[in-house]
Amino acid sequence: MLSKYDRYASIRAIESPSSLDDQQWLTYWVLYSFTTLFELSTYKILAWFPIWPYVKLVFCVWLVLPMFNGAAYIYENFVRQYFKNIGSYLGTNYPEEYKKVLHVMTFDARKAVERYIDRYGPDALRESLERLRKKQRSIELTR
Repeated sequence: MLSKYDRYASIRAIESPSSLDDQQWLTYWVLYSFTTLFELSTYKILAWFPIWPYVKLVFCVWLVLPMFNGAAYIYENFVRQYFKNIGSYLGTNYPEEYKKVLHVMTFDARKAVERYIDRYGPDALRESLERLRKKQRSIELTR
């Protein structure tokens, strides 16, 4: 059943306009393939551990289910940190100020911003950010 759900959700993510769910599922498939590779490489050792199939099942459920969002957690806390240290996390097609902002945003924050843009449009986001900047300036002037 898990195999059917992850395939269905992956196809749904590909067809959606958002790239954030693509990130979740791409991370899931990479981690699942590493788990399978580990399993195939160490099958003689794992045969001695009858609990291994249950451990793998729990791990895959944790990766897949939206309530846990395990693949996104691993991406945010391990993979993204690694690439931030290397400095090649974002492509060169983003302006430098966008790169700085995207580096500090969490997965949930980026998802919320993307939902806001989908609902109200990019102009509404620009207007909201401009109002926020003006408010910050007025606060700084009163200090």
